[in-house]
Amino acid sequence: MMIYVKYMVSRRCIMMVKSNLEEIGIRYSSVQLGVIETLDAISDEQFFLLRTMLLKSGLELMDDKKAIQIEQIKTTIIELIHHSREELKVNFSDYLSEKLNSNYTYLANLFSEAEGVTIEHFIIMHKIEKVKELILYDELNLTEISYKLHYSSVAHLSNQFKKVTGLTPTFYKNLKNKRRNNIENL
Repeated sequence: MMIYVKYMVSRRCIMMVKSNLEEIGIRYSSVQLGVIETLDAISDEQFFLLRTMLLKSGLELMDDKKAIQIEQIKTTIIELIHHSREELKVNFSDYLSEKLNSNYTYLANLFSEAEGVTIEHFIIMHKIEKVKELILYDELNLTEISYKLHYSSVAHLSNQFKKVTGLTPTFYKNLKNKRRNNIENL
């Protein structure tokens, strides 16, 4: 049985959901971002307990088909951008169509209608969040970050970063260093 979970976007969420399933006594074959696959059918009581436990953690069970597809789009993008070790050398529209086994135009229209933003905008926002994270880690330079996130150039990354945040990546990095110095001087 497949159970779909909204707002499940990190490895920590997966660990918490597994713990909840074990506490309730629900046997599962896999728990991935946004999806639980159980080995057996679950009782109404178990379903109620699971729903209640997840709500306490800020997660929700989903049963609406369109909501499930939208969450799958989000989860697929988040997983690819934030959790993949590979460079993002993919065409997102082809990747989403293949991964979700649906026509991209249908997915894009469904997403835009429900979320009020395009899939492209959602991708850009997550790529910029990943850029911020990589800048803060200070392990890669901007050239390496732009390559890792499949930007055509550092200039393209910088322009998109400034458009979204209002800051250049260098200024953002200097703010981080300035904050660190201020904390050290306390």
